[in-house]
Amino acid sequence: MSEATSSDTSKGLSSGSVGLLGAVVIGMSCIAPAYTLSGALGPTAAAVGTHLPAIFLVGFIPMLLVAVGYRQLNRAMPDSGTTFTWTSKAFGPWVGWMGGWGLLAATILVLSNLAGIAVDFFYLMLSQLTGNDSLADLAQNVPINIFTCLVFMAGACWISYRGMEATKKVQYVLVAFQIIVLLWFAISAYVHVANGTAFGGLRIEAEWFNPFGVPSFSAFAAGVSLSVFIYWGWDVVLTINEETTGSSTTPGKAALATIFSIVVLYMVIGLAVLSFAGLSDQGIGLNNAEIQENVFAALAGPVMGPLAILLSLAVLSSSAASLQSTFVSPARTLLAMGYYGALPKPFARINPQFQSPGFATVAAAVISSLFYTFMRIVSEDVLWDTITALGMMVCFYYGVTALACVWYFRRSWFRSTKSFFTNLLAPLLGGVLLLVFFVQTSVDSMDPDYGSGSQIGGVGLVFILGAGILLLGLVVMFTQYLRNRSFFQQRFETTELPVLE
Repeated sequence: MSEATSSDTSKGLSSGSVGLLGAVVIGMSCIAPAYTLSGALGPTAAAVGTHLPAIFLVGFIPMLLVAVGYRQLNRAMPDSGTTFTWTSKAFGPWVGWMGGWGLLAATILVLSNLAGIAVDFFYLMLSQLTGNDSLADLAQNVPINIFTCLVFMAGACWISYRGMEATKKVQYVLVAFQIIVLLWFAISAYVHVANGTAFGGLRIEAEWFNPFGVPSFSAFAAGVSLSVFIYWGWDVVLTINEETTGSSTTPGKAALATIFSIVVLYMVIGLAVLSFAGLSDQGIGLNNAEIQENVFAALAGPVMGPLAILLSLAVLSSSAASLQSTFVSPARTLLAMGYYGALPKPFARINPQFQSPGFATVAAAVISSLFYTFMRIVSEDVLWDTITALGMMVCFYYGVTALACVWYFRRSWFRSTKSFFTNLLAPLLGGVLLLVFFVQTSVDSMDPDYGSGSQIGGVGLVFILGAGILLLGLVVMFTQYLRNRSFFQQRFETTELPVLE
């Protein structure tokens, strides 16, 4: 694997097909601000109240620190396997395999969630267009919901299967549309607050930005775990490094540009929603459990009036766009794992016409569809629970990847001030913070009241999802070890590449 992870390795992907702007657009698409905020604002506000902006900023900090580590690793080893490849090089095949599994688990969780949000807003849009309120209720019909979800999943899979050129063209339009509508929504909400016509009408206060005002560390960790979810997805720009112009430098620049753009947008929207809706547990207050899974569906009408359908379209396009671009990451991770022998060889197949990981893309779609179908039948609160479990998975694999950067570049920590910051301090702080949040959230999620309150045998469904997925990863890993031990028995090259300044 030491040879295969060199920067000139080619797996057959379409090299040079994405530039800096295209990578940032795909990164923002994968984060999906309209969809993400609609699903996360309610649960995050329920956990931390008016300290929502503070938690958004706190969640941004480890993302930025981890992104520095990702940038360094990508400069040394631009490889579509990202977490899997890098952690294998740093810690060996066993840790590398589980790191890759964490990434795959997170993307499978979010793909199912994206499809669920898309279904809700699709039928809401139909009801708004036709004036027939009963159409919106079709999203609650389990068989119809699942069927519609599978249709969306198949469409997104088809676009991803056709490669990065098709992906890029779709994303330019959908990302621009959702950002314009979100800013329109925020301005409208601020106008309502200023005119005294907002439901909550809270005045923005400095204390909202104080993370130390959160009442408990458990609430703080839960809030950060959820805020990690809202930033998750920027690392897709690293998984397309083999298809990017300047594969060793452009993805790192795109990651940082994406994160900074998103935090500004989130602060604008988050403050608008919090000040407009307030924290009441009645009506459209953010503590009303009936609206927390889908805040924008409840706020669109009161904020935007007859133009509410634009917000529905924005969230629908956001979730559909992210559903499509999110396929990029698991498909290329599966491709790398197949390429290096960590999974069966069919996962390494490249479609010769589109130069895309065809088999891996279809496999990701099938697994995500099966997971969503199962979860929708088991829990009516599937969206909330998968969001919370997703935050746990993201903390896990981001944290492991950041520490891989620290260890891989261990011989260069003190060679310069810049090297100390980029190869040690930043990724170490980011990785440790995220792993602490992962452990705290895992412990807290055992409580049946955590998340939506769904449980199985007295244990919270969020914990069962998170722990069950990691346990399943161990089972699959040992099964693969028994089938093909060559990957797990090889000695990995541990000598780092030249120091990156």
